[in-house]
Amino acid sequence: MPETVIETSQLTKEYIRDEFHVVALKDVDIRMQKGEFVALMGPSGSGKSTLLHLIAAMDRPTDGEILVLGQNLRALSDRAIAHWRNEHIGFIFQSFNLIPVLSAIENVELPLKLTNLKKKERIEHATTALNLVGLGDRLGHLPKQLSGGQEQRVAIARAIVTDPDLILADEPTGNLDAGSAQEVLTLLSRLNKEFGKTIILVTHDPHAASFATKIRHLEKGELLPEGQVPDDWAHTASAASVAPDKLKHVAT
Repeated sequence: MPETVIETSQLTKEYIRDEFHVVALKDVDIRMQKGEFVALMGPSGSGKSTLLHLIAAMDRPTDGEILVLGQNLRALSDRAIAHWRNEHIGFIFQSFNLIPVLSAIENVELPLKLTNLKKKERIEHATTALNLVGLGDRLGHLPKQLSGGQEQRVAIARAIVTDPDLILADEPTGNLDAGSAQEVLTLLSRLNKEFGKTIILVTHDPHAASFATKIRHLEKGELLPEGQVPDDWAHTASAASVAPDKLKHVAT
């Protein structure tokens, strides 16, 4: 029987400041199983990144319940959440978020400094992670000496170096050219298929989403039923049937 690793019930996130009240996520019920590669799709402002940040315990919900790896995240203190996140979550940012003055291996080593591993062991783990993403020959390079695609692969190595239970990627190809994006998506697919990693990918790009084993859509803060897409996307797909040469990339 598949193991449920993420389960939410009526998960809601609101932002209130002065007279402004924004409902970023509303009554989201979702369940994800171990080993799945799930793409969360939707236009800007749909709530997909908000949902990802709640799963990563990088933000707290306003209402509802969220269980990740059997842990009720709302019950944890800020300090406990930080420890839990470092142990179980590998997060990949769109903007890489590498430390400019640190080499590739030093950037990858960072999460391990919060563990009990000795320096030699940390370097061994970081080297293994960089070899896995194809950068074994770039260990001493600074971020400025790497291409955008290589920087994102360093970021992926940093995300997997602790062998996390979940890999969460927020628009990881958003700042990359087509060739580099393909390399990153292929790498994520390999981590899922060969290593059994559970991956959640936030994207608005149908091509990126095609690498996932399941796609879920959000619209205006609400999670649509499985298999349903936003109305404007459906209209675009309908138009593509009339002019396939011009819009075929939308239906990828």
